[in-house]
Amino acid sequence: MKKMNVIVIFNKKLTQTLMCIRTKEPYKGMYNLVGGKIEKENDGLNEAYRELYEETGITKDDTNLIYFMNLSYVKWEKELEVYYGILNKDVKLVEEVNKLEWVSTNDNFFDMNRYAGEGNIGHIIEEIKIDMK
Repeated sequence: MKKMNVIVIFNKKLTQTLMCIRTKEPYKGMYNLVGGKIEKENDGLNEAYRELYEETGITKDDTNLIYFMNLSYVKWEKELEVYYGILNKDVKLVEEVNKLEWVSTNDNFFDMNRYAGEGNIGHIIEEIKIDMK
């Protein structure tokens, strides 16, 4: 099974969520969560920190990631691990490939003309918001 991760990062005040703008298909030009392939079997959390650092420059010292949920795509033999974290300080973002942008946590993440993932981003963020209450 192919494993991937996505990481939802909130600013300190919980008013913004970090998004990348995809540079390639699928979903080219749309907002997406940061993340990528899990390269080492059974090492999900470290892989999430690795992807987060590679794509944004955010380190373990900047946030504490919480392993929150899995989404399994049985037909395609894919599993998506979902992590989230809240920044504990202001950070300078370092873009790897995709442009990074902070988006209001009040945005409509279910807008499939703007956000990748066929509504999954909206589902993931709304579930995390419930967990943080």
